[in-house]
Amino acid sequence: MTDSNIEFGDIHWLMDILQNIDVGLVVLDRQYNIQLWNGFMESHSGLSPQKAKGENLFDLFNEIPKDWFMKKAEPVYQLKTRTFTIWEQRPYLFRFKNYRPITGRASVMYQNTSIIPLESINRSVDHICVIIYDVTDIAVSREDVQSAHQTLNELNRTDQLTELSSRGYWLKDIEREFLRCQRSVLPSTLVMFDLDDFRTINGRYGHQAGDEVLRSVSEGVRQTLRQTDHVCRFGGEVFAALLVDTDEEEAVVFAERIRKMIERMEVRYEQQSIHATASLGIARYQKSFSSAQDWLQAADKALYHAKESGRNKTTVYQPKAR
Repeated sequence: MTDSNIEFGDIHWLMDILQNIDVGLVVLDRQYNIQLWNGFMESHSGLSPQKAKGENLFDLFNEIPKDWFMKKAEPVYQLKTRTFTIWEQRPYLFRFKNYRPITGRASVMYQNTSIIPLESINRSVDHICVIIYDVTDIAVSREDVQSAHQTLNELNRTDQLTELSSRGYWLKDIEREFLRCQRSVLPSTLVMFDLDDFRTINGRYGHQAGDEVLRSVSEGVRQTLRQTDHVCRFGGEVFAALLVDTDEEEAVVFAERIRKMIERMEVRYEQQSIHATASLGIARYQKSFSSAQDWLQAADKALYHAKESGRNKTTVYQPKAR
């Protein structure tokens, strides 16, 4: 076997590898005309290497932004350095359909790309090689994880029974509002309300009936809210509302509307008619509060006073005179 046969065999093997490797290989000249187009590119574009060769990249694939791609490619020609693009920055370079069975939810192939210089014998760079990696599996998995995190965050933000804000999420709201009130001249007010004798409702009609009462109350509250109001299920049969830029008088109007709505409400469950009442406590932000917890405790004290003084009523927190 002669040396020339070995060299010819090496070239044959190399070309076979280039055509069958599971990445896209495109060689471009200085005018961005295609000089090499491997089997991966043919398989996904439907364009044979013979038809692609000599054609201008931007004429064949108008989805590729010419100015953007040239900004990526010109440094490769001039500085002989590699550049990269990742799917998070741009989902794809070539708009190929995705045929992978595992990631069938994706309509297009997500791609990472590398652009490398190809030096000639005289060390000049007259050609570049664009390498296309199919990263659809990775991209879809990443998006699935992000979607799962988003769904989990939504679940953590929402009380599943009442569809109001969860206690933890709402407490972060009042922490932020407390800090804002320290800098603002506009007052904000907390309202806490508790369904009276709710244990009796659960005991007489069952916990499922009690859940239906909570859902009905929550729906009534939602219809009463302004866009700036934040309401949560604080725990059990206790609810809390943050009324932004609202003074005590306005909060009393809101609270009384809630109280009367609950008092008039008739909840039907398994041919039974259930009625409930609520007690409410109001606390406007005070400069004397050292923390959001102090503010919340003031509303809780007002609620406790409403319960102790007869229930089905609204009480406003009165700070102790110094």
